Amino acid sequence: MKNSPISSTRKRRGLLFAVLVLLTLLAALCALSFGSVTVSPADMVDFLMGKGNEAVSRIFLYSRLPRTCAAMLAGAALAVSGAVIQTVLNNPLASPGIIGVNAGAGLAVAILCAVLPAAQRFSPLAAMAGALTAVLIVLGLTEYTGASRMTLVLAGVAIANLFSAGIDAVVTFVPEALTGVTDFRIGGFSGVTMSRLTLPSVLILASLLLVLSLTPQLDILALGSDTAASLGLNVRPVRFVLLLLSAALAGAAVSFAGLLGFAGLIVPHAMRRLAGEESLPLVAASALGGAFFVTVCDLISRLLFAPFELPVGVILAFAGVPFFIWLLFRQRGGRS
Repeated sequence: MKNSPISSTRKRRGLLFAVLVLLTLLAALCALSFGSVTVSPADMVDFLMGKGNEAVSRIFLYSRLPRTCAAMLAGAALAVSGAVIQTVLNNPLASPGIIGVNAGAGLAVAILCAVLPAAQRFSPLAAMAGALTAVLIVLGLTEYTGASRMTLVLAGVAIANLFSAGIDAVVTFVPEALTGVTDFRIGGFSGVTMSRLTLPSVLILASLLLVLSLTPQLDILALGSDTAASLGLNVRPVRFVLLLLSAALAGAAVSFAGLLGFAGLIVPHAMRRLAGEESLPLVAASALGGAFFVTVCDLISRLLFAPFELPVGVILAFAGVPFFIWLLFRQRGGRS
């Protein structure tokens, strides 16, 4: 007896998630192990048991572990944020980096650090507010101008550049506002500590759980605002909550990773092809795929020109720009 289409789809998705989990764990293990000093799995076990080499233990505890956790958190957050934004705005070209969400978060962090340097521990909340401001501007353009997909992306690029200019202005007047401003603008994980990840990780994990709980509403919203309203969905509040969660995800990631680009564009598209359009498997797959993708890119950035290190944002740009250009021409080819 042949398997039904539903059973076949479930098996395919189950296999996909098993592979994604395995790849993500393998990427994390490699990120923890490889670098200027190799930390073997045996060294990690010795560290956990409290009897490892002190120098290796310090490298593992203060460098590799925070950096790997940061890469996985940022990748998952940006990928899920991109998946939500693309669905809510009904625009496959949208992503946190392209439409100015990351830049809005970055500007808010820069202003907070310049005005209230003692309150830098609250930068994830400021980044969330800045990201939400950016995404609401984009939503306003979508609703009130009837902009096409291409026009919306161009407007988003303009908004991103405006916020980036704001970051430059803040740093010009208050040079100490952002330590390592170049790394912040490109995006990277050098210097990240576990204490710095505490608040962002809470925001990211809570937002991921809330997005997963709202995937039925996201499925309805994907049908279009008019159709969703005819099916009984209260469109405006649901859309606002989803955009708020996407802003929280992107803002929390920006607060410790800087203006990483393209993870929120590449990963959701790849996962849509593998997991389908249904929101629950798409969001879950995007979280795993984003964690894997950014962790691997960070590992490449550390090893490619070792002992010199590239910011991971450079690797993401090399991967993302060709993908965005391909996607742009694909949309112009009659699918906009």
